[in-house]
Amino acid sequence: QGQTSIGCQIAGVKDGAKRNVYIFNNCSHQMAYQDTRAQAVSYTTGVPAALGTSLVARGVWKKPGVWNMEQFDPDPFLAELGPLGLPWEVVVDGKLAFEK
Repeated sequence: QGQTSIGCQIAGVKDGAKRNVYIFNNCSHQMAYQDTRAQAVSYTTGVPAALGTSLVARGVWKKPGVWNMEQFDPDPFLAELGPLGLPWEVVVDGKLAFEK
């Protein structure tokens, strides 16, 4: 029972103004188990790795040499991630956990 919550909190300056963004995914252990007979931690590890492999194999991500998937354009990855069962959300200029 329960869910995972995986995200990144980013704070910085864009166009001279302070900005912060939180991008995250919550994944239900029950949903993951129904789909794969594994808990959500396995699901949130395996699905992104499989998607990254697919993007490389289809030539969507293509650069000479060796690259981490985080070094490629995230837009195609994010476009396909939700339909694969890991929808993501973005909170812009909300209060971030590390702010006091």
